[in-house]
Amino acid sequence: MRFDDAFANGKYIAGAAEFPKRWAGKSDGLRAGLGARARLGLAYGPGARNWFDLFLPEGLPEGLMIFLHGGYWLAFGPRDFSHLAAGALARGWACAMPAYTLAPEARIAAMTAEMVAALPVMAAEVAGPIAITGHSAGGHLAARLACSDLALDPGLAARIRSVVPISPLSDLRPLMETGMQADLKLDAAEARAESPGLLMRRPGQKVRVWVGGDERPRFLDQARRLGNAWSCPVTVEAGRHHFDVIDGLEDADSTLTAALLG
Repeated sequence: MRFDDAFANGKYIAGAAEFPKRWAGKSDGLRAGLGARARLGLAYGPGARNWFDLFLPEGLPEGLMIFLHGGYWLAFGPRDFSHLAAGALARGWACAMPAYTLAPEARIAAMTAEMVAALPVMAAEVAGPIAITGHSAGGHLAARLACSDLALDPGLAARIRSVVPISPLSDLRPLMETGMQADLKLDAAEARAESPGLLMRRPGQKVRVWVGGDERPRFLDQARRLGNAWSCPVTVEAGRHHFDVIDGLEDADSTLTAALLG
């Protein structure tokens, strides 16, 4: 379809097939290494994928980082990306990673609703500030949690120190002209209602968009669209593509981790 190639990532990344295997191996190692500090499968709702993993640092947490996984709302789960909690844990932050119902079983609007339901449950586990990030489709969901149309408890909203969508999908309308539409089943109304770049940011919410400099032009456009719409900074990280732009979350001293946690 018209935009299939524009949103294709793997075919333009050398060794793309190896990345999920590498992520899975690192993630298995992080969970095993944490032992009892990895609290797995905590429920936030009644659905089969209404759960989250919570990783705790040594000592009292400084706050809570929340990471929302990508996969075009069609694939992957939190445990494919557990390793990305490493940077936050090294800085003394806890990290929560929620699952959500994937398409075609769920529409994107339903996934947004699940993340709204998960947020207060995850926040109740750890005191202090909250920093929200996510990658690709997860970047979209992270940005949605910063939108003014979603009703959050004022006390909870005040705890959200930062939102850093990484390589986010901010305008969903072009996805209606991709092969993914067979599963996403977007219509014009939902595509507009679920596009952060067409919505307003919650007043006072700090947001910084992150994207790799070597990403596909469409992803650079999507990141800049959100930055322009919300008048927030957009960091284009040189030398990073769509699959390795998240690597900074493993490093406590990376510019990405610093932007997220302060």
